[in-house]
Amino acid sequence: MDFNQPADQNLFDRATVVGKPHARVDGVLKVTGKAPYAYERHDVVAGQLYGYPVGAAIAKGRITGIDASAARSAPGVRGVVTTLEIEPLGIWDYNVARLFGGDVVEHYQQAIAVVVAESFEQARAAAALLEVSYDRDKVDVDLEAGWERVRGTGEPSTLVGDVDAAFQSAAVTLDEIYHTPSHTHAMMEPHASIVDWSDGDQMTVWTSSQMIEWNRQALATNFGIDPDRIRVESPFIGGGFGGKLWLRADAVLAAIGSRAVGAPVKMALPRPFMINNTTHRSATIQRIRLAADADGKLTAIDHEAASHTLPGGRGENATAQTPFFYAAANRRVIHHLVEMHLPEASDMRAPGETSGLMALEIAMDEMAEKLGMDPVEFRIRNDTQVNPSDPAIPFSERHYVECLREGANRFGWSDRNTTPGGRREGMWLIGHGVAGAYRGHLNLKSGARATLSNGRLVIETDMTDIGTGSYTILTQTAAETMGLPMGRVEVRLGNSAWPVSSGSGGQFGASSSTAGVYAACVALREKIGERLGLQNPEFRDGNVIGNGEVTPLSEIAGEFSAEDSMNFGEFQSKDYLMATFGAHFVEVGVHVATGETRVRRMLAVCDAGRILNPITARSQVIGGMVMGTGGALSEELAVDLEHGFFANHDLASYEVAVHADIPHQEVIFLDTLDNVATPLKSKGVGELGLCGVAAAIANAAYNATGIRVRQYPLTLDRMIDQLPEV
Repeated sequence: MDFNQPADQNLFDRATVVGKPHARVDGVLKVTGKAPYAYERHDVVAGQLYGYPVGAAIAKGRITGIDASAARSAPGVRGVVTTLEIEPLGIWDYNVARLFGGDVVEHYQQAIAVVVAESFEQARAAAALLEVSYDRDKVDVDLEAGWERVRGTGEPSTLVGDVDAAFQSAAVTLDEIYHTPSHTHAMMEPHASIVDWSDGDQMTVWTSSQMIEWNRQALATNFGIDPDRIRVESPFIGGGFGGKLWLRADAVLAAIGSRAVGAPVKMALPRPFMINNTTHRSATIQRIRLAADADGKLTAIDHEAASHTLPGGRGENATAQTPFFYAAANRRVIHHLVEMHLPEASDMRAPGETSGLMALEIAMDEMAEKLGMDPVEFRIRNDTQVNPSDPAIPFSERHYVECLREGANRFGWSDRNTTPGGRREGMWLIGHGVAGAYRGHLNLKSGARATLSNGRLVIETDMTDIGTGSYTILTQTAAETMGLPMGRVEVRLGNSAWPVSSGSGGQFGASSSTAGVYAACVALREKIGERLGLQNPEFRDGNVIGNGEVTPLSEIAGEFSAEDSMNFGEFQSKDYLMATFGAHFVEVGVHVATGETRVRRMLAVCDAGRILNPITARSQVIGGMVMGTGGALSEELAVDLEHGFFANHDLASYEVAVHADIPHQEVIFLDTLDNVATPLKSKGVGELGLCGVAAAIANAAYNATGIRVRQYPLTLDRMIDQLPEV
């Protein structure tokens, strides 16, 4: 099915299932422990052995020797494969560092060996027996030094008007530098895979992956084999946040181990290995300059940022939102990539906008204060309904102002603390903050197969559920389209034997995959209509209605199956700018003696088109708000500048936010539709919930204390020497 023009009125505009709150259809499996996660697939193949990885102890250089003799003779060991015994594997499009093979080391903990044994403990013990020698190169992993080298150089990615002239003539200007640290995904389930490649022909992979087809293609590229020889399954994923978009060492090492010992091998990456071997969000340094007239209208935006990356990588483009979010006649945007041999920087939830809004939305608050304006009204005054970098292109839908006004009303913004450091309750300074949220929207082609038999519908697609509710919203979509109760629909996900979907990531999964299921169900409706000799029949209440007759779907003999994909037309990117919007409001308390910051309440207002299921969508947004709290107050990968690795490589020293950190969260979804996005008129929301959160907390902390911190996280050591005398 082709989606080549905005959607007209359709069945989703009179929906009884889609858009309504429904509990997760997979909820019982998860809370009873019956959901099959990758490492727990004990029953899929007999004779599973255990693999354990060994990583490089240097950040850059060459391996001159590996003595694996002690490991090979250790109890229970069935095989050891070192990187020196394997030719360098291929590298798929979205991997930067080679995952295995050869003697070159590109980053700390790059995989250099795999040990396979009869038990996990035996494999781990033997892995510690390898003796590795290196020819080590010096590394420069100081982003601050890299920033000083690149700032003020390079060609802008966006250049509109005369920025320098606008600053010279502006009534009010701002020029500040902001720092955001590297972050790790910190998902609960580690990267894990079971691989059976024991016969050297067909490879079967049970893994934890957000993108089934990408995983399959990457494995084919790494090993130089036909993708048709590879089957990938990933029905349940215990969190990914972008860290499981790409093939990682767990599947590669398990495959190498399985081929070497002639048996299936399972492997889960240890947490320290995950933090230094897999991907992370790059740190950024950002200089933001704003210019405005006396009435608070922005006349220029100048945003220059730098992030680090392995040679050939993408880093973290913190300027992603700046060409589009706020109006200004003049703008200049430039993103520098500073190449350094830290572990691979790549996508993490809302890549780009998360880091960018951590800085931009503080800058907007600072500018509002300089102008003497309410920060909510300042943002409203600089709203735009067109792409400000190309005014001929309108937003498909944009309700940012409504998010700000509704949020201010519900939060009680008019009663906020208006004097930084001016409100105190006992030992706590109380502050209130706001920040805007912007996340660009895109769709990817997505397919599915729909099969009806005896009145029951089965949906098959390689779409994944990373905890986002895919099983539920796809069940709702199919039930709505076929006029069936949800209890008569079974959705099967995460298998490369089924039609290729969009996969889960980039906030495109929900809108794309539901459109794909809709396309498959429409094709199925046509087949059923042809069988019954009906044109444009209606499907409702478990029946097919047409020609004055009502036929229960359960009474139609035989099995009907149809497969189709939703293909999104160029008009979306050519004629419109698609994005999602939000506003975050936060109240914090800062302890007057210690500088400890506590979030007291949070509110998010979101504009993301039709909300397919308010329950699962709310879960996504509050999860983003919790992640943003960690980003604001505690999360930071600490770089060892001499050895080039992240030193706090566990969940004891990399501190994420937890339930106890946030007493109260509220989410409001605006009742909006975006008929440019998909036939369901929906957009993603999972990444929007993170965008802007950290800045809202930072702004609230400033409001509480009068101390402006421009370096995340906002740890107490950055405030304590400036707090008032006790």
